[in-house]
Amino acid sequence: MADHAGVSIATASRVLHGSAGRSVGPELRRRVEESAAALSYVSNAPAQALARARTSVVGLIVHDVADPYFGAIATGVMRAARAHDLMVMVAATFRSPRLELEYLVRLRTQRARAVLLAGSGFTDPAFVAELGRQLAGFTAEGGRVACVGDHGVAADTVTPDNRAGAALALDHLWRLGHRRIGVLAGPGELISVRERLAGVRDALRVRGAGLDPADLAAGDFSREGGRAATLELFHRRPDLTALLALNDGMAAGALAALRSELGRSVPGDVSVVGFDDLPYAQDLHPALSTVRLPLERTGERAMELILDEAVGPLRTESLPVELVARASTGPA
Repeated sequence: MADHAGVSIATASRVLHGSAGRSVGPELRRRVEESAAALSYVSNAPAQALARARTSVVGLIVHDVADPYFGAIATGVMRAARAHDLMVMVAATFRSPRLELEYLVRLRTQRARAVLLAGSGFTDPAFVAELGRQLAGFTAEGGRVACVGDHGVAADTVTPDNRAGAALALDHLWRLGHRRIGVLAGPGELISVRERLAGVRDALRVRGAGLDPADLAAGDFSREGGRAATLELFHRRPDLTALLALNDGMAAGALAALRSELGRSVPGDVSVVGFDDLPYAQDLHPALSTVRLPLERTGERAMELILDEAVGPLRTESLPVELVARASTGPA
């Protein structure tokens, strides 16, 4: 219904079900009402009254609670929630789309005040469609939704600029004279991986170059995934002078493989740059050059959007990133 009218789910819900103290502009109201007529939508008033009874719980759905990336986001979410006397319940999907949907259904059943999707979105169209349906039902019942990163659904969204960050990392290596650069990517079904790879390709394209598939290896965004992907790349491309890992965990695995299994020095033989700037990045040996994402602020801002119930178009905010040069990168 919201997609048909071209408005946010929250706006459609307020037009159809009403909410004291809030107003929707005449143009948005007209579009929603015309879509409701076209779709033969009928509101169930008693059900809506029951459904609007909410708890003070905010459901935060992440991929892995052991990953410092999500820990930093959760810190920002909890800081903002605490200021409004809300409790945050964290659920880990272990990158399973099925579990993400299951947790969302459970949070709906438990009348959570809001849901915040913080794991990278998945690219599977069937999953995205079902996720959209579940979120539409949740907001129609009075719940609030926000996303960290692109999830392909109609919701307020805050995201670090993954594409620009990856371009910064490639630019850093290029300026150091590196031309034989390998890329350690994550799971291809994650939207964030596609965004970061797009940034790498952007930076190569403006230099008249491209990303050879032989210079790319994928892992599971873990230290072990980075180690295995590094060994795979150097088996194919032993002359690489630099590695760009699309997260810090994979970069840590690359450092271990280069030192212990390939006998290469960093940055003497091979430079390594990561992505995220997690707390341990500066404690690796050598300290990791990486792209710093404002993860705590991202979580905090997503929670602020949940708390701000202003009616209007969907809000999408991209937060700036920066390259932090440390000891793991040097001249080619």
